[in-house]
Amino acid sequence: MAKVTVRYWAAAKAAAQVAEEPYEAATLAQALDAVRERHPGELTRVLKRCSFLIDGDPVGMREHETVRLADGGTVEVLPPFAGG
Repeated sequence: MAKVTVRYWAAAKAAAQVAEEPYEAATLAQALDAVRERHPGELTRVLKRCSFLIDGDPVGMREHETVRLADGGTVEVLPPFAGG
């Protein structure tokens, strides 16, 4: 398992009530499962609309189970933003 930092932005940050927190997970899917377990409710709903960056790289349409996480890495949780 990799130790990663999950960072929340905008609506995700408001729903989590923290800016970031540590998790241990091998894949993005495992990290998001742990996030949902820790924050049931509004954050779970917000995650359905989010995009994700892993160490600065967009996940895009890749299956979350296939996205490996590196020890010391960062998962950015990005809800849709209004404006430009």
